[in-house]
Amino acid sequence: MISILGSTAIAAAAVSSLAGLIFLLRGRGRGDQRLIDRGHRAVIALFVAVTAAVVALEVALIGVDFSVRYVAANINRATPLLFRIIGLWGALEGSILLWAWVLAGYAALVAVRYRGRHQETVPLALAVLLGITSFFLLLMLGPANPFGRLSPAPPDGRGLNPLLANHPLMAVHPPFLYLGYVGFAVPYAFAVAALLSRTLRDEWMTVTRRWTVAAWSFLGAGIILGAWWSYEVLGWGGYWAWDPVENAAFMPWLVATAFLHSVMVQERRQLLRLWNHALIIVTFLLTIFGTFLTRSGILGSVHDFTQSLIGPLFLIFIGAVLVFSVGVLLLRRDEVRDTGSLPAYVSRESLFLLNNVVLLAIAATIFIGTTFPLLAEAVAGVKLT
Repeated sequence: MISILGSTAIAAAAVSSLAGLIFLLRGRGRGDQRLIDRGHRAVIALFVAVTAAVVALEVALIGVDFSVRYVAANINRATPLLFRIIGLWGALEGSILLWAWVLAGYAALVAVRYRGRHQETVPLALAVLLGITSFFLLLMLGPANPFGRLSPAPPDGRGLNPLLANHPLMAVHPPFLYLGYVGFAVPYAFAVAALLSRTLRDEWMTVTRRWTVAAWSFLGAGIILGAWWSYEVLGWGGYWAWDPVENAAFMPWLVATAFLHSVMVQERRQLLRLWNHALIIVTFLLTIFGTFLTRSGILGSVHDFTQSLIGPLFLIFIGAVLVFSVGVLLLRRDEVRDTGSLPAYVSRESLFLLNNVVLLAIAATIFIGTTFPLLAEAVAGVKLT
């Protein structure tokens, strides 16, 4: 029964997401406020449906319903209650559900907070968020279904991965990372919406900066909590180690830090407009890339807790987001030209630019070092570790 309820909730969420996407785009294109209002209601329905799916999976985890494949694979009867609850994000399917739930929550918050405001950009921003959410819902309707059934149900489960069941920080570290990772989708959506709608006045950056600060703070807290956890657990390399997944969390934080500095230059001097759009796009792409590294198993990591078939789908999604984002940015490049100038070569603004160069150089170095083993294996057939 739980499996049926959960699968139905995910299907309802997918329908709500696609319907909302259609309503918002048509309403924005036709200037029809009734369609836009329907799109807003679809966003709320999406959040309710995904919440129902989360509740269904939690009921199955807490009640040790081993007829649900995810439950049988990740907990057993000896698993303490706390780790049954947080088993939601202990493996691939549950973490994809958590991704979708957090994103749906952010979308619902945008729909409620900006209802009747920023009419040029909010419908398009919500449409972008729904497009992203649809990808994760489609994953759950396919290879990452958290409600797959086992018949007959086994008498006991395998239990949570020992590396995940050894510290209470498992209850807070991943949620903070997800709140940060997923949170960057909101400034990305507003940046794309501003480009598409030609609403390129600097006022939109105030909205974007607030969301970026929130996501940056969550991700920073998640990184710090992860460092604390890894220090206390032997075998995790101390506070920090050169690990693909740890690197993948650090890179978007660095680029977002650069954006938070350079956006002040735009607000004060009307500079770096194109640059700031690019930074937001790169930040979001790096969060998707980090999720891909975590869940594809393509690079060896102490954080690899699952192997799956979603890697190619994530690569396609990353490629689609990249092509779409760069295309929109190039299409509007003449409209985001700077209208100001630096007051002097040595000034607060020039120091912010230097700050950007340093942060991006660090991020680029980490990215090259992280992906080089993949490139070496693909080009030369040499497997590096």
